[in-house]
Amino acid sequence: MVRRNNKYEPEVELPPRGPVEALVYWRDPKKSGAVFGGIMVVLLSLTFYSFISVFANLSLLALCATFGFRIYKTVQQAIQKTSDGHPFKEILEVDLTLPADKVRSTSEIAVTHINALVSELRRLFLVEDFIDSVKFGVGLWMLTYVGSWFNGMTLIILGVVALFTLPKVYETNKVQIDQNIELVAGKFNEITAKVRAAIPIGKKAEEKKEQ
Repeated sequence: MVRRNNKYEPEVELPPRGPVEALVYWRDPKKSGAVFGGIMVVLLSLTFYSFISVFANLSLLALCATFGFRIYKTVQQAIQKTSDGHPFKEILEVDLTLPADKVRSTSEIAVTHINALVSELRRLFLVEDFIDSVKFGVGLWMLTYVGSWFNGMTLIILGVVALFTLPKVYETNKVQIDQNIELVAGKFNEITAKVRAAIPIGKKAEEKKEQ
């Protein structure tokens, strides 16, 4: 039972999710914390050092850890006279080859999205719809300020923080957030409709087509 709004309601079982969704929704706090912490360490390191330095140092650290663990297990097996074999045997036997069908399907999906993006950008830049192009221009203008406030790495760090926080916040406060989003979307659509009605651009062309 879960207490909500001073009432006890039956707990709803969460649907199964993929590994990425399980991480960002913090289904296993230890795994999510480890992944989130590791990504943040790498990104914060990249803000002070070059990518090559970060990659080389982290790889060297990982190699020293696995090398030391391998020596420790080998000595332990020699002392205890056991035949456990290679300590990383299970990992070494994991098939890391990419299935051709999945690669092909992923490539097709990526090409579809790229084509859709190119078509949408062409439509916006060539002002097929006046209102949509104006909204696109406002978004680009806002990005100029974002670019002056943050660099690319800072935006990536903020994106990772948002990825590991916003989904859980939304899941916890879904009802309230949906209500506010619907309210804002309704007001925005109302303003957009008024602007479209007030701007005559495009109306004459549509009237000629109808005639």
